Amino acid sequence: MTPFAIAGVQMHVAALHSNVAAMRHRLEVLMARFPWTQMVVFSELAPFGPLDQFAQPFPNDTIATFQEDARRHGIWLLPGSMFEKREDGRIFNTAVVIDPEGEIVAKYSKMFPFRPYEAGISAGTEFCIFDVPQIGRFGVSICYDIWFPETTRHLTSQGVEVLLNPVLTGTTDRDAEIAIARATAAQFQCYVFAVNGLAAGGVGRSLVVDPSAMVLHQSAGQEDMFPIEVDLNQVRRQREVGLKGLGQVLKSFRDREVDFPVYDRTSGADAYLKTLGPLEMPAKGGGAARAVDPRTALGYVEDGQHPAQNLSPFKGRTGTG
Repeated sequence: MTPFAIAGVQMHVAALHSNVAAMRHRLEVLMARFPWTQMVVFSELAPFGPLDQFAQPFPNDTIATFQEDARRHGIWLLPGSMFEKREDGRIFNTAVVIDPEGEIVAKYSKMFPFRPYEAGISAGTEFCIFDVPQIGRFGVSICYDIWFPETTRHLTSQGVEVLLNPVLTGTTDRDAEIAIARATAAQFQCYVFAVNGLAAGGVGRSLVVDPSAMVLHQSAGQEDMFPIEVDLNQVRRQREVGLKGLGQVLKSFRDREVDFPVYDRTSGADAYLKTLGPLEMPAKGGGAARAVDPRTALGYVEDGQHPAQNLSPFKGRTGTG
């Protein structure tokens, strides 16, 4: 075992003023209390909060300050994310990874902004993978990205063993996210560090999950610093022999006998999704969702037969089974 200690910092995040000094203070406290920590992860949008009016160009003085902190403490540092304003005016939700020498080794922009609520935020298109020498391979996703297993599928197919997932969830779906984090760890046989904020930064309940879906730590609704030692040999062993000697899911996916038509946008396999209407904010008063007959969405004709695809027709059946 080569232990590697990763600490999450769950802290209060303000929306209307900078949180950078508060983050640096907590980093000082963390390193004084737990000097054996080797990597520190803050929550999504921790430095400047959830309002894109505080978007920053990259690079910037705040990142330079965090680079100096990483160098001084000799740690890997993921200081949450911040809204990045690019020269063309587009705004992205972007995180950087800083190594113990203070160098930026990776940059990642959130692929799935929380639309329609994050309207106006552009989506990133490049994955984030980096290696910690003599330890293993790490990947970054941000908050809502974890709801889309394709993001983690790509990372783990490239060998990622630890998924770092800064979060800003202040809504009632945190229970679902916790379930997704545990499922992600089991499905992709990796550690998951999901670090949420407080106040304008979220409802807390950060968690660390090992590759068997066991929760190693879960915060409550108060400030928390939680250094956890990971053993990446556990990831490698489980990927070799399966979860508890059972499911070898990465190898089963590798050896699959099917390719998934839904990923070919020209296949028509996503016809039902196109009937769901625009991605927009729900209306006040909530009207009922438009009812859609899935047979119509998939192109079946009245006699229940589909002329163009080799699919089992409904043939007028009702109910399930």
